[in-house]
Amino acid sequence: MLHQLNNLPDEELQELYDAIPVITLLIAGADGDIEGSELEQSEKITKIRGFSGGEIMQDFYDHIGKDYKERLTRWAKIVPKDTAERNADLSARLEKLNPILAKLTNHLGAEMYHSFTTFAKHVAKASGGFWGFASINKEEAELINLPMITPIIKEEEGGIQA
Repeated sequence: MLHQLNNLPDEELQELYDAIPVITLLIAGADGDIEGSELEQSEKITKIRGFSGGEIMQDFYDHIGKDYKERLTRWAKIVPKDTAERNADLSARLEKLNPILAKLTNHLGAEMYHSFTTFAKHVAKASGGFWGFASINKEEAELINLPMITPIIKEEEGGIQA
């Protein structure tokens, strides 16, 4: 799958790689409190997807996993501390993915979009809630579907798959 991304300019490729730590910080910090458990879970998810993340996305996560902690730390240092400002900044950064995803094949773009949203859900669930119930709070629920990224629907032979 990485060979398909190699046709992108380096800047756009880095935007895609940075999407995972940006999504982590957006979801983990949605309620104003970035918990260590959410950051640790995001790193685990990245590593798991790097060796068992489905054929099309496995190389992507394997590449990210090599320096994920450094990327996450770098992003954590540069985003605003105020929750509303941070959420707006990170959302704007994710919105920049729309023209990049549109350049990809429909299949790859749809897989990547789906992977980003499921990643966001895993990060949101990491804080645990009360005995594992209601682990996604209101603020996270508003963001886990990544409304700033235009959904890409996978086209199947004979029609569009929802």
